[in-house]
Amino acid sequence: MKHLLLGFFILLSYGCQQNTAPPPPEAETVNPWEQVGDILAQITPPEFPDKVFDVVEAGAVADGATDCLPTLQRLIETCSKEGGGRVLIPAGTYFVDGPIHLKSNVNLHLEAGATLKFSTDPASFLPVVLTRWEGVECYNYSPLIYAYDQENIAITGKGTLDGQAGNENWWSWVDKEAFGWSEGMPSQADPQSRPRLFGWNTEEVPVEERQLGAGAYLRPNFLQPYNCRNVLIDGITIRNSPMWVMNPVLCENVTIQNVTVISHGPNSDGCDPESCRNVLIKGCYFDTGDDCIALKSGRNQDGRRIGRPIENVVIQDCQMKDGHGGVVIGSEVSGGARNIFAENCVMDSPNLDRALRVKTNKTRGGTIENLFFRNIKVGEVKEAVLRVNMRYAIYSDTSQSYIPVVRNIYVENVTSEKSKLGLLLEGFSPDHQIQNIHLTNCDFKGVAKGNKIEFTEGLHYTNFSINGQPMAQ
Repeated sequence: MKHLLLGFFILLSYGCQQNTAPPPPEAETVNPWEQVGDILAQITPPEFPDKVFDVVEAGAVADGATDCLPTLQRLIETCSKEGGGRVLIPAGTYFVDGPIHLKSNVNLHLEAGATLKFSTDPASFLPVVLTRWEGVECYNYSPLIYAYDQENIAITGKGTLDGQAGNENWWSWVDKEAFGWSEGMPSQADPQSRPRLFGWNTEEVPVEERQLGAGAYLRPNFLQPYNCRNVLIDGITIRNSPMWVMNPVLCENVTIQNVTVISHGPNSDGCDPESCRNVLIKGCYFDTGDDCIALKSGRNQDGRRIGRPIENVVIQDCQMKDGHGGVVIGSEVSGGARNIFAENCVMDSPNLDRALRVKTNKTRGGTIENLFFRNIKVGEVKEAVLRVNMRYAIYSDTSQSYIPVVRNIYVENVTSEKSKLGLLLEGFSPDHQIQNIHLTNCDFKGVAKGNKIEFTEGLHYTNFSINGQPMAQ
């Protein structure tokens, strides 16, 4: 497949942080998928010295009740100070009464049969740390596993991380009865919670003044490396997260592979790289209560102020079961998104709402461009195979509009067996349309209600059929 404009555009934008104008029509033809090799060449998993720090030998007790965090954190600090290595968690069940803070040159390795069970007491995750909550910078409860401004860090092995979140603890902070909340209970909808944080963002309150934590009822994410370089997450199983599961923020050179995520709580996104560059997500399994993979770059004012897009992302060989979307861009994507490649994935569940999705709105701003999807098998999805929505719910007040740009989406060799809609494309207005979508060699079967297309220009079909009928331009 040859794309005159897109190949040249990727070469222009690949190494710069600011969006550039579309290329001239005389540009040389380049296959954009050739850029995957260039991106992967820049993603190198960290390596560690051959030194082992065993938590059991250091005094940790695998009885599922004794707090092993002091021993574990002490070994992490020692390992890092001595030049790095592997902090080993042997088989057994360990209780962790608070957050694990990773340090540079440390590989936290869980052997097969090892399980870390985290406390569900919010007080255990204080004091607050600098974090992002739904794309907004603040000081809040520490993520269950956190690293700030570190390099060469990893979590590996065949073991399990269990956040133990459920309707009786973290999840009830969402104001939904399905997750344990009832009238009179505190929730993130309280004026001093989510609305206050989003107001600080709109008003551009200095980040150091955005102090939350106790009394704010904003759940921590499970695993968040923040402003880190050379990150590896490999082989582990993660269950029952308070909120987003894997959320690298402002990181570079990230490898997430062979990870199993099973978490059906509210906002249990499986993997949310945010404002990161050079990311590989490969061979993972997602069974989630929200988006399986969601690529983000900050919400509204924070995303625009920081100005770091999510870019140069390769997604390969993943399986998506339940969730709101398989591969999703947005909605907190105000810093932009570009050069996203997803291939050779399988998505199938009556509880998976969409396969491929872009979601943004008039408060986000930013440019979402150069999205490439190929060789994806979709069994059943509830709503649409491809949904692009520029009118996604706002959820926060603002008097100003920052209408985003969404352009250059290529879908190739994607098949599906059952869905309500094939394409659900919703541009913002006649003056702000979705631009340049190509579908090539795609076959959507079992589509109940055809397509719904609004405010979309440059829609191109090549050998695209729905329910066996070729689709005309």
